[in-house]
Amino acid sequence: MLSILRPGASLIYKPTFISRFISNVKVEPQANSGIEVNGNFYLKDEYTNVTPKILSYLNRNLHIQQNHPLCLVRDRIVNYFYKSYKNSRGNPIFSVYDNISPVVSVQQNFDSLLIEPSHPSRTKSDCYYINNNYLLRGHTTAHQSELIQAGLDSFLVIGDVYRRDEIDSTHFPVFHQIDAVRLHTRDQLFKNNDELQLFELGDNVEGGKQTCHTLEAVKLLEHQLKQCLVGLAQSLFGKDVEYRWVETQFPFTCPSWELELKYKDDWLELLGCGIMKQPILTEAGVVDQIGWAFGLGLERVAMKLYQIPDIRLFWSQDSGFLNQFKTATADTNVVYKTVSQFPQCKNDISFWLAENGDFNSNDFYDLVRTVGGDIVEQVNLVDSFVHPKSKQTSHCYRITYRHMEKTLTQEEVNLVHKKIEDEAAEKLGVKIR
Repeated sequence: MLSILRPGASLIYKPTFISRFISNVKVEPQANSGIEVNGNFYLKDEYTNVTPKILSYLNRNLHIQQNHPLCLVRDRIVNYFYKSYKNSRGNPIFSVYDNISPVVSVQQNFDSLLIEPSHPSRTKSDCYYINNNYLLRGHTTAHQSELIQAGLDSFLVIGDVYRRDEIDSTHFPVFHQIDAVRLHTRDQLFKNNDELQLFELGDNVEGGKQTCHTLEAVKLLEHQLKQCLVGLAQSLFGKDVEYRWVETQFPFTCPSWELELKYKDDWLELLGCGIMKQPILTEAGVVDQIGWAFGLGLERVAMKLYQIPDIRLFWSQDSGFLNQFKTATADTNVVYKTVSQFPQCKNDISFWLAENGDFNSNDFYDLVRTVGGDIVEQVNLVDSFVHPKSKQTSHCYRITYRHMEKTLTQEEVNLVHKKIEDEAAEKLGVKIR
């Protein structure tokens, strides 16, 4: 059935049976040993590294907040798929899931996508773990298998994803992503041809394709995928946008590509895509279909479309920012105008690392985010050296502070900076210089 989620939203087809496949195990709370996330309690362990600051971003749902720039981009992309892919009755064949909990299991986020146990994306320095079994999803791709198991063959998953990362104007620990999947049976891919097949003998990757797939199936699927995504790029950035395909590698697709667009004389990576690895489908109970998938970040598109200079602005509740999109629709060409440019304050922090060598820069960035909040614009490692006698390592970081809505005084910054120094010494075992 069709239902409208909110005023002005796109029509979204959501089978009611799907909800039972999208849930997390609820753990009863234990005194001083648990963490509450979205109303569920999880036991803490040595993997727990999610911070209260990161948890405060849950349930903001910027991608479905009416007239928010991320929602406008979301609607623009969804509308493209609704218009481009319809069944014989004229109804969209892609279903949309944009309110799935970001708490996923390790199996969902990694194992179901064939991501090896040794892959760096699994490390605590890259992910926000609730415990060793659960984490905040690092990509919306984490929901692929469960949706395929539910019987879906064409769908978009949209939501917030969480990754530990550096701090600058284009990186934030939370961003929003669209993941898409489309599966084909032999009859759907090779209409009116009884000779061509999807599969042949083989079970590995060789010669740029999976050996279980016929060359004809891969080439036709590649053509359909690239045609779809070039059309999407043109719908976002105009018919004359210059683009190129770059071969790459992902754990869950083969072959794989990135689509890059020429934007202001530079090449911008728009998305990653590829032919889904067949074991993912087999494990989900699908043995007679092959498919393609892609993933795209909403912030990256919105920053270019609307000329938004700082990723922190998406989280601003300042009316000077939000009112610029108040009357916009998905097809409105909005150019963001800076409300005011408040001055920066820059302070350096230098410290000796703990002698045991157990230090990761992402731990320091998370600490800075937790203490400084959104007034921290950028953190750069400006110097690193090893003392010739003691062999101790020293780091110097330059922290740039700027409030999005007012001028910060140096006195205000100094108080925050001193607290960062104290917290770093206490929690990371460093010695302030």
